[in-house]
Amino acid sequence: HTVETCYKKNGFPPNFFSKTEPKSFKEASQSDKWIKAMNAEIEALEANHTWILTDLPPNKSVIGCKWVYKVKHKAYDGLVERYKARLVAKGYTQIEGQDYLDTFSPVTKITTVRLLLALVVVNNWHLKQLDVNNAFLHGDLNEEVYMTLPPGMHSTKSNQVCRLQRSLYGLKQASRQWYARLSTFLISHGYRQCSSDHSLFIKQHLQSFTALLVYVDDIVLSGNDLLEIKSITQLLDEVFKIKDLGDLKFFLGLEVARSKQGINICQRKYVLDILHDAGMLGSKPVFTPIDYAVRLHQQSGTPLDDTANSSYRRLIGRLIYLTNTRP
Repeated sequence: HTVETCYKKNGFPPNFFSKTEPKSFKEASQSDKWIKAMNAEIEALEANHTWILTDLPPNKSVIGCKWVYKVKHKAYDGLVERYKARLVAKGYTQIEGQDYLDTFSPVTKITTVRLLLALVVVNNWHLKQLDVNNAFLHGDLNEEVYMTLPPGMHSTKSNQVCRLQRSLYGLKQASRQWYARLSTFLISHGYRQCSSDHSLFIKQHLQSFTALLVYVDDIVLSGNDLLEIKSITQLLDEVFKIKDLGDLKFFLGLEVARSKQGINICQRKYVLDILHDAGMLGSKPVFTPIDYAVRLHQQSGTPLDDTANSSYRRLIGRLIYLTNTRP
């Protein structure tokens, strides 16, 4: 079966895979829609005063950057919502102690997600989702970091570079700087940080209870006070420019469907993506996908090379994450 056929059989719209994502700037620059997306990203970066153009000082290193392209689909029907081009710094070339000091990423625990969903069902709470536009750009940059001009961008003076004023996606310290600013903002508005999961913020007053869960630039809001949820949403939008995605539908590869009976979570698309990447979409399903008569021994067989070993470890990690809905 083709990829498209298998996805259609599992309920995805006919054009779900008709929109391909460019792999390089050269490829993207051939399409008006991707050029428009790149121009919109550059405008947002410049409006946020992300960098200033300057000459590279002596004895200073410069890091590269690249474009990453993504077709954004609507959660409820899979149709194309927008074309997103994101400029990413090549942070892997940064030198610790010189270009950055500390790192941290606000990644909530899956146990916290499951617990919150359970509380939502038991208490019939509201459950909303927000997305922060260019979240990492809101973090202040303390270090002196220089970056090459983005592909497709030109300056009036030759050999100039970008001196970053704000953090950028790809930088080692970007997640930490964004989290520092967001947590300071929430605490100033009456939220307190959960000691068992630093990505969970709680606000409680009399009978009102609100929980805010952060996963990098995705935010889940829940609680029994709709006025507080609307209030904090408006405040976040004024400072960070957010997108209100409405009721929670899709989060961390989990498809969330709510009804009067409760909440159902599944990873249908995640499963199909694993099969697609492993080249097994056309395989016939069986109850036992391995010959049970085979005996595995530590000394037998040929060891995997580094490339295959890395792919194998990644596949095992994805299968482990799949146990969140298929224990």
